[in-house]
Amino acid sequence: MNFKNLSYFSALITIVFVTTLKVYGQENDQLKLWYEAPADKWMTEALPIGNGYMGAMIFGGIEEEHIQFNEESLWAGGKGEWDQYNGGNRENAHKYLPEVRKLLNEGKYKEAHQLANKELTGVIKGNDEKTGWAGYGAYQPFGDIFVKPVHAGIPGNYNRTLNISKAVSTISYTENGVDHKRTYFASYPRRTLVFHFENNSPKGIDYVIRKTAVHKNVSITLEGKELVMSGSLENNGMGLESRMLIESDGEKPTFVNGEVQVKSAKKLTLYLTAATDYKNEYPHYTGRDYKALNQKTIKSLRGKKYNQLLSEHIEDYTHLFNRVHFKLESTNQNNLPTNERLKAYAAGKEDSDLETLYFQYGRYLLISSSRPGSMPANLQGKWNNMTSPPWASDYHANINIQMIYWPAEITNLSEAHEPLIEYIDRLRAPGRKSAKDFFNADGWIVNTMNNPFGFTAPGWDFPWGFFPGGAAWYGRHVWEHYEFSGDRTYLKEKGYPIMKEAAQFWLDYLTKDEDGYLVSSPSYSPEHGGISTGAYMDIEIAWDIFTNCIKATEVLGEDKEFKEKLIAAKSQLLPLRIGKWGQLQEWKEDVDDPNNKHRHVSHLYALYPGNQVNTLETPDLVEAARVSLNARGDDGTGWSIGWKINFWARLLDGDRSYKLLRRAMQLVHEDGVNMMDGGGVYTNLLSTHPPFQLDGNMGATAGMAEMLLQSHSGEIHLLPALPKAWASGKISGLKARGGVEVSIEWKNGDLTQVRFLSTVSQTQKVKYQDKTVELNLKRGQVLTLNEALQSSN
Repeated sequence: MNFKNLSYFSALITIVFVTTLKVYGQENDQLKLWYEAPADKWMTEALPIGNGYMGAMIFGGIEEEHIQFNEESLWAGGKGEWDQYNGGNRENAHKYLPEVRKLLNEGKYKEAHQLANKELTGVIKGNDEKTGWAGYGAYQPFGDIFVKPVHAGIPGNYNRTLNISKAVSTISYTENGVDHKRTYFASYPRRTLVFHFENNSPKGIDYVIRKTAVHKNVSITLEGKELVMSGSLENNGMGLESRMLIESDGEKPTFVNGEVQVKSAKKLTLYLTAATDYKNEYPHYTGRDYKALNQKTIKSLRGKKYNQLLSEHIEDYTHLFNRVHFKLESTNQNNLPTNERLKAYAAGKEDSDLETLYFQYGRYLLISSSRPGSMPANLQGKWNNMTSPPWASDYHANINIQMIYWPAEITNLSEAHEPLIEYIDRLRAPGRKSAKDFFNADGWIVNTMNNPFGFTAPGWDFPWGFFPGGAAWYGRHVWEHYEFSGDRTYLKEKGYPIMKEAAQFWLDYLTKDEDGYLVSSPSYSPEHGGISTGAYMDIEIAWDIFTNCIKATEVLGEDKEFKEKLIAAKSQLLPLRIGKWGQLQEWKEDVDDPNNKHRHVSHLYALYPGNQVNTLETPDLVEAARVSLNARGDDGTGWSIGWKINFWARLLDGDRSYKLLRRAMQLVHEDGVNMMDGGGVYTNLLSTHPPFQLDGNMGATAGMAEMLLQSHSGEIHLLPALPKAWASGKISGLKARGGVEVSIEWKNGDLTQVRFLSTVSQTQKVKYQDKTVELNLKRGQVLTLNEALQSSN
């Protein structure tokens, strides 16, 4: 296909009132992770399931099954410590801000940093090497379930599978002539994890079930057919409870020495739900009637058949997952266990089916850890087995949580984006106080680390802890949720108020330098380099929030006075600069080191996820970004490599993006130590920082989508960064800004068919290679273009 002239687009096929494009058949049946042995290690081998509210890691043991589970709101620390320490804030800390700026203007960077690190840091009781995240808080494991089938013999025909096209995990094996099968899933409609065991023994077998907890103030009892774990966290008093309904066709459950025994059962089903007293309401964050919630959940399950609940779950999940299908030409290697495929891939073997599996795995993880009504996914989604996990398994706002949500809109999972936006909205109240205490500014902020108790202050050490740009970066997600949906009601009632307050902070915080430009002083480029009067990431984020707020006022036709303030401030922002070795500068000062390989490439925010630097309007800055990116190299942590995949896609270099994708998918050693210096995947396909973090998975999924479709420059760009390795393929259901669903097919590197489905009637520019045309799209109708139609014109 090529775009010869506009008349080519007059040929079309329309289907009226289509809600989604579905053009591919059975590809998703191949979307399975599978293994020939049980998992031994939680992080590297166990398989995740989740329903947004809860997550579980499945081991698949034969002699005894091990299921470790989490509930999203179980957090230590926070509220118990913060009444005394004012939410991490230092009241009137802003009185030191003028002195810090004065020192910077005098070139006394060391002294400025020392003062800022002393007086502008957040304050948390108990954060030291012995207590870990005691004061700040950390995401907690809820408990473990062990199920022991009482049988004897040598097992055979073992298979452990996670089917991500249905969000169902199965384990099967044969032992002493008896077939055993287990089926696990996480039901979002029922707020329940379901674990189903069955066997074909003529008389059934006995099962022994036990729950364990890592927390001290917890008791476990059997109430009828419900195994109940209840208590509270020791350091903050958070109330917690899980209830597990035990259904079987065997004898009545008995409770002996902390274990439940179910005898002579051919079928055993466990329904698990959990909750805490956490409530996301500032400033107390408590008050949910969690026990009533659990009882209501269990009550809704009574009288329901297992198969009915399984069908309900699959229908609910596939409604989201099946919106996008992705198929590449490949040599079929689905007959190999996933761990063996990864070894072959690491050795250089081509396996495009593994790449599409990894793409869809990111979507699976997002659906499983972020659903409407739930909290957003944290650094590890909803999966954690440690009481003091790395970085508290929190909400890191200097890229990590944002990256987790990069695939949400473009891969047609807008609903999964909603928990983040709801959470952002709730951060405004504590964020206002932090903005006022530290900077005497209106608006709201959030810095590097944030948890469910409203910690929006800077961290307790610089440079990593200082990043007031987090709120404005969140504003990009708020804006893109509108851009991809076109929902003006959402923009007016929720989106714009969030963005406006974030922009207001930057209007107040920015100061003029000696040349009259507005700069961010003090500032640090996230986790990299020293204090500055203008780390460019801050400038780019300010440009971004100003630009998007201006657009929002135009869409809504309101707030003209504020719009004029933004236009004026935007025109005075420090311009992006190209440094002495051709790089896009990271700081106002031209001090970039071409030999520095730091994992953060924050000054390229303007390239991705922003659009201030783009191939249409700023070719010189694009080339400078390329110089910077080449200097940083292709190594890094999992999320860093994920970011670079997207950078190179925006630079229209699909082969470089693909090279980084293969780097991101490199297998780590079985002992959890990476074969290279950071990054890669474990045998369960979870990305490693190291350790496991969800952002690496999501960055790669977003990057693959960005290679095939871009819409950030005011046009829908088809196959903008198609790598040679993906010579032929098809993808359906990706989303472009403007609410346009796009499906693409290509052969030998050339576009052969494209379909558009728009949620509104509109005119859209569409680009392929060096040709651009305008298309008139009608709401709810499919427009199909292909070579056959071209030849008929």
